[in-house]
Amino acid sequence: MICSKSGRFMVTIIIIWSLVSIYILLSFNKDARQEGCAQMRNPETSIHGRKTNQPRVEQRVTPEDEDDHPSWGDHRLAIIVPFRDRFEELLEFAPYMHSFLNKQKVRHQFWIINQVDSYRFNRASLLNIGFLVSRDSCDYIAMHDVDLMPLNDNLSYSYPSKGPFHVSGPGLHPLYHYKKFVGGILLMTGEQFEKINGLTNLFWGWGREDDELYVRMKEANLTIYRPQGITTGTTDTFLHLHDKEKRKRDTKLYYNQYKMTTRRDRSTGYRSLKYQEVKRYQISIEGAMVHVVNVELHCDKNITPYCSIPE
Repeated sequence: MICSKSGRFMVTIIIIWSLVSIYILLSFNKDARQEGCAQMRNPETSIHGRKTNQPRVEQRVTPEDEDDHPSWGDHRLAIIVPFRDRFEELLEFAPYMHSFLNKQKVRHQFWIINQVDSYRFNRASLLNIGFLVSRDSCDYIAMHDVDLMPLNDNLSYSYPSKGPFHVSGPGLHPLYHYKKFVGGILLMTGEQFEKINGLTNLFWGWGREDDELYVRMKEANLTIYRPQGITTGTTDTFLHLHDKEKRKRDTKLYYNQYKMTTRRDRSTGYRSLKYQEVKRYQISIEGAMVHVVNVELHCDKNITPYCSIPE
C-alpha cells in the first residue's frame, strides 16, 4: 500500500510537471510569434552595413512599379540619345539620369539610337528614328546629348504642354549662349514633333541641325520655353563630359554641304526618313533599363554626297 501510494504520488508529480512544461513552451512560442510579427511590421533597416531600429515607412518607388503610383502622372518621357562610340559616357549617363528623373517622379524610358553604318554621324536623323521607335510607349521626348547631365534639381523634365521646353538654354549650357540655340536637351510632345515633321535628314557631320530645328519651330508658331529662376550658371548647372581631344568633332564641310546646311530644309523630316534597323535589345546599367537600337542610315549621294568623307 505504501508503494502503491508512493507510485501514485510520483505519477501525479510527473503529470503536473508535464503540464507546466507545456504551458511554458506555448507561452514562449506565442511571444516568439508576436516578436516575429513585430519584426515584419517594423523591420530593421541597414545603412551602409549598420542596422538601425528605424521603421521603413514606405517602399521606394521604382520605374518598374511606378504604374501603381498615380502621383507619377499620366505621361511618359522618352530620353532619346543619338549615339556612336560613346559607351563610357553612357555608363555614367543612364544611371545618373535614371535617379534624377525618379526624384522628379517622371515616368521615362531610355532610347539609345546607335548609328552603326560607315557614314558620317547624323544626329538629326537619329533623333527622328528615336521618335518613331518610342512613340507607341511615350507621349513626349527629350532630345538629349549623352555628354550633358543636369546638376540643378530645379531643371524640370515634366510634360511641355505649352510648347517645346529647352532645358539647356542660353546662359545655362556650358558652351553655347546665342539666342536661337536649342541644342543639348530639348523637350517636345509628340504632337509638337509631328507638327514640324521632326528634324532635317540632310545634315551629316557635326552642328547646324539645331539651328534649322529652331526655324522649323518658329514657322510652326511654337513658343519655346526655357527654365526660369535658376540660380546656377554656365559652370555648375550641367556636367559636360565632352573630351575635345578624345571626341574630335567632324566639322569639315565637303562638296555642296555649306549651301545645303545654311538654308531651311523643306523636303525632309521624320516622315521621309529611310533607314534599316539592324538590331534592338535591352541592357541594364546599374538598375537603369536602356533600349538600344542599332541602325544603318540611308544616304542619297546625288543629294548629300558629303555623307561620306572624300578619300
